[in-house]
Amino acid sequence: MAVSFSLTPDPDIDTIETGRRLFAGQTEFLKGVVAMSGLPLDDRLEVCFAGRSNVGKSTLINALTGRKALARTSNTPGRTQEINFFTLAETHYLVDLPGYGYANAPLAVVEKWQKLLKQYLSGRQSLRRAFVLIDSRHGIKSVDQQILSLLDTSAVTFQVVLTKADKIKEAERAKTIEQVSKTLQTHPAAFPEILMTSSEKGWGIPTLRSVIATLL
Repeated sequence: MAVSFSLTPDPDIDTIETGRRLFAGQTEFLKGVVAMSGLPLDDRLEVCFAGRSNVGKSTLINALTGRKALARTSNTPGRTQEINFFTLAETHYLVDLPGYGYANAPLAVVEKWQKLLKQYLSGRQSLRRAFVLIDSRHGIKSVDQQILSLLDTSAVTFQVVLTKADKIKEAERAKTIEQVSKTLQTHPAAFPEILMTSSEKGWGIPTLRSVIATLL
């Protein structure tokens, strides 16, 4: 039977407060990693953020943490060429993965990213969920399918986060949700709830905080 995908419901007041308290804690950049040997100890709960270049990963991390410059943002696609670790309170890591789908990156660089991503996703015991960011204006594109398939084969549960939802009208958002839901039917590692966000407007940020705070 096909899995039914829907928007993540608004959390209750207590769950929102749990998320708020977690992200009110101190958040710091820990390190950028370019090889598996540089990974920090997997001694705390970990979530990672993946998405094609310029989908808004760094902006979303900044919105979640309330820190405008915690994660570097850039108009130059492909700037993030390493796995960036951020400490969240004393209990979590937030992990910003290299952007993918940047056609002008040298082939050797792309291959290095892909190898590192595969090793990280397959070998990180503390990784509880990957959040795959998809631009609301475009939905899931062919360039996204590779990371979704990689998460499937790595048996890493992933949840789609639609970004920049304020840039389109409600009817267009509904069409995007339908397209994403249909595409996710073929991905066994997909979590059956979709998050709709706007970092600029703050939409969905408390909900995403709550989801992260209540992962076991």
